[in-house]
Amino acid sequence: MLRLVENHSLPRTAAFFDLDKTVIAKSSTLTFSKSFYQGGLINRRAVLRTAYAQFVFLAGGADHDQMERMREYLSSLCKGWNVQQVKEIVAETLHDLIDPIIYDEAASLIEEHHTAGRDVVIVSTSGAEVVEPIGELLGADRVVATRMVVGDDGCFTGEVEYYAYGPTKAEAIKELAASEGYDLERCYAYSDSATDVPMLASVGHPHAVNPDRALRREATARDWPILVFNRPVRLKQRLPAFSMPPRPALVAMAAVGAAAATAGLVWYASRRRSATAQAAAAVTGSHFARI
Repeated sequence: MLRLVENHSLPRTAAFFDLDKTVIAKSSTLTFSKSFYQGGLINRRAVLRTAYAQFVFLAGGADHDQMERMREYLSSLCKGWNVQQVKEIVAETLHDLIDPIIYDEAASLIEEHHTAGRDVVIVSTSGAEVVEPIGELLGADRVVATRMVVGDDGCFTGEVEYYAYGPTKAEAIKELAASEGYDLERCYAYSDSATDVPMLASVGHPHAVNPDRALRREATARDWPILVFNRPVRLKQRLPAFSMPPRPALVAMAAVGAAAATAGLVWYASRRRSATAQAAAAVTGSHFARI
């Protein structure tokens, strides 16, 4: 069990989550293929090809060579896409496509880490246009994701500006630790893929989630905990915390609530004083009336 209260006199800590097959049950990028087809971004052949890639990904995970081929394919596929249109399609279909495939176990872990005072960071190879809205849906504090080059016309050029994969994930975590003051020895990390071993090895509390064969061997050899997530569930059907506003909004709401409560007490006290005074006046009046 995670500790419920973090000692805030110590350095800050965070929990780093891979996204695909760790927090959600499918590939976040490939899940939107039908929506991209309906939006006119890809043709039927591309839909079938991404469906096959999703099947391969779910059946046994993807090794380094497969991930590289997938990166090249997706980079060429999205060349010429209008970035604003992609963002609009993701925003319109996010809840229908992603909410039902979020693992209940992962959602619980995210809540527990937040309760313990840790930041939650999603670290994903998928593109930022997909990962950032998902991170917001999950209540993550930060997101690290692949970024594509955008041309002056507002469209993807097909080139990759930053690829969040393998060792670069570990580098991103170390950079965040330096900028945010995280103590990596006290941080947590979760992933399903052997390609994320550098990320897992960079923290003091690594966890293999639904691991592929290579990661399972590595986790067993290093004595890392192995977790099994298999209960996808809609967030709004499980924990009240996920239907609540972000934490800054909660602070504001609490302040408003406190002010309202204080005003109510002042009003109640003044009413009581007024009622007491009126009663005293009535008694005094009746007394003098009898005199």
